[in-house]
Amino acid sequence: MLVDLDTPYVDTSAADLSLALGGPERPALHVRELTLPGIGPLRLRLLGASHQVILGGLSETVACLPGGPPHLPATLHDEDTGYRFTATVLRPTGDGLRTRVAALRADLADDPYALVGVFPGDVDAVTALAVNPDPPAGSVAWRTWHVYPQTNELVLTETVVEL
Repeated sequence: MLVDLDTPYVDTSAADLSLALGGPERPALHVRELTLPGIGPLRLRLLGASHQVILGGLSETVACLPGGPPHLPATLHDEDTGYRFTATVLRPTGDGLRTRVAALRADLADDPYALVGVFPGDVDAVTALAVNPDPPAGSVAWRTWHVYPQTNELVLTETVVEL
């Protein structure tokens, strides 16, 4: 699902992002509610240039959070909860960012398991979330993309939760 948002970016670069697990639902610009067979409800939430995913009692927020850690971890694995997170920051050369964002928008625009928010002022100012509809047995997985055209950065995250 592709949605045009009516608010400017809140975050400014990849360096401003941090990860928070737990905590309350934050004010959202747009929410996509999904029901995953055998798993139940999952909410994809766009927050400024950030995201929040709610799955049962788990909430994952990647955003510029006051008082949060100073950066986004490259990896986080919590064996007790079955939560695995990875993040990568890309800085494509030339038209690489524009090409990647155009492909992302095309791939996810009609995906029933995705939410793509496009911010005003730049077609490349995008935050996207997509749930893997066919994850490994006994798990839920999603990916996100946070695009910062002003700094030529693309932040990719991938999360797997073993149930």
